[in-house]
Amino acid sequence: MNQSERALMNGADIIVDFLVRQKVPYLFGLCGHGNVGFLDAAFKAQDRIRTISVHHEQTAGHMADAYFKVRHEPVATFTSCGPGSANLVMALAAAMADSSAFFAITGNVPTSQFNRGPFQETGRYFQGDFPSVIRPYVKRSYQPTRVDMMPLAVRQGWELMLSGRPGPVNLDVPLNVFVEEAEVVPPQASARIVNSSPGNPDSLTEALKVLLAAKRPVIIAGQGVLLAEATAELQAFAEATSIPVVTSPNGKGSINERHRLAFGSIGRNGTYAANDATKNADVILSLGFTFDDRATSAWLDGYTLSIPPSRLIQIDIDPSELGRNYPAEFPILGCARASLRFLNGLLPGVTSAASGEREAWLGRLNHGREVWHQFQSGLAASDQMPLRPERMMRALSRAIPENAVVAADVGVHHNWIIQLFDALRPRQLIHSWGFAAMGFATSGILGAKLAAPDRPCVAVVGDGSFLMTPHALATAVEFNIPVVWVVWNNNGYCSIRDIQHGMFSGRELATSFQKDHGNRELFSADFAALARSMGVMAHTVTHAGEVEDAIKTAIAANRPYLIEVPVEREIRPIGTGSWELPPLPQPEPNFLKALAAAGLSL
Repeated sequence: MNQSERALMNGADIIVDFLVRQKVPYLFGLCGHGNVGFLDAAFKAQDRIRTISVHHEQTAGHMADAYFKVRHEPVATFTSCGPGSANLVMALAAAMADSSAFFAITGNVPTSQFNRGPFQETGRYFQGDFPSVIRPYVKRSYQPTRVDMMPLAVRQGWELMLSGRPGPVNLDVPLNVFVEEAEVVPPQASARIVNSSPGNPDSLTEALKVLLAAKRPVIIAGQGVLLAEATAELQAFAEATSIPVVTSPNGKGSINERHRLAFGSIGRNGTYAANDATKNADVILSLGFTFDDRATSAWLDGYTLSIPPSRLIQIDIDPSELGRNYPAEFPILGCARASLRFLNGLLPGVTSAASGEREAWLGRLNHGREVWHQFQSGLAASDQMPLRPERMMRALSRAIPENAVVAADVGVHHNWIIQLFDALRPRQLIHSWGFAAMGFATSGILGAKLAAPDRPCVAVVGDGSFLMTPHALATAVEFNIPVVWVVWNNNGYCSIRDIQHGMFSGRELATSFQKDHGNRELFSADFAALARSMGVMAHTVTHAGEVEDAIKTAIAANRPYLIEVPVEREIRPIGTGSWELPPLPQPEPNFLKALAAAGLSL
């Protein structure tokens, strides 16, 4: 059919036909009376687009979020009215906070029942008002109330989702609009709108001169480097200028973290050398970094950053980020990849004016990195059970192939991963950073595997986060999605327990999993038994020496597999930065004290 020809189509067929033509391979979602018309269209197209049915709508959203994070291509979700779509809110918020895109199709009550208070209608003061529920968590919500409105809504929503800074978009469809027909011209998306501008050439040229003249420069690579797929350009620029690179936690993988110029992540759970570099730099080049609180030690001066006196060159695709949290001497609106290509093109014609100081600067950071590794490796040698977190991280790094995708859920284990896991390639590590939605990795690892079927996919999840969406295991078995879950079992919500202990004199409530039998015995579900009950292979680690082999065995099995690892809850990540929850006092970095206690020094 010629795309300019009109055709008699129902609303659901318009949507599905459009998604098929955009080469969307999957629909993730859950049935309900509000989307049965959509499901019929998906049924008719099941040889062209595969439907994955989940057991909770949050899982569908996290799968779609993870799929985009791994592949940078969107898929669609489908949910029904009332609680069905309300369950999607968590995943929409997580994707929005991390600039991750998916097309969220939500069913609504029939338009003829608007304002009558039908079953599962949202909104007492405005009809069919589900879009108001998610307004802060999507780039936009479209609600076509007639079939002839559908083509425009679908096309505009799809294009907005992928333009500029990506993010989820909602298409909210009343039931009757899915099934009623009209003569329409099927929607055809424009070419993807990509900002490929490097930014103001004069500003970039002047900024480069300042950067090359610096004695202690540093590059901060944020998630914008990953979204722009600019890792090759970043490495080329860093190597050509001998400028050290650190990343935001959400930018891990922007450079191979074992590269000689890579010094780890910054912020609350950053490495010593990374925070040392950024707080003592005279010039900072920031690429696609939002300067959020956990990555900047809550904007406390001198812990991760000191701007000023550090001079800031900030490149970002989103104008609202430029100068938002720190004054930028060179605020440059541009794509990280295009900007780096422009800067690389200028390098043959300029020279560094501070080569001697640059060598001393790199020597200082190299020494800090070496002492950090020496300190951590000593702790990782422990054979104690429950496992020391450092030993757990060493086992994880050794057991996972270099091409693996690792999804980290939210909890104290996430802090350890940010601090000690070396991301060797872009999009090797995915996580829910900005909104920090528990359950992201437990569920999202399924979407990651569908996005990268030839790569091992491993989710590292806390016992608390795993219990948020354990039904993801059943979905993995039903659709034969071979992923591995490593359950980091420390009997509680220990990231919050650590805050209680640090800020409220050790008083804790509602953060440990315990049997209330008077002695407050720690409690844990039998995660291996739970997994087996859903058809997932499982193993519980009982001694330190078997962790690596257990993870390798799980990956080699090429089927859904769960490994439970008891991890010591009383050992906290070493602090090299800080984090503030006003008016509570911020914790002070304790790395130097721990170093001295271990008989080491800088």
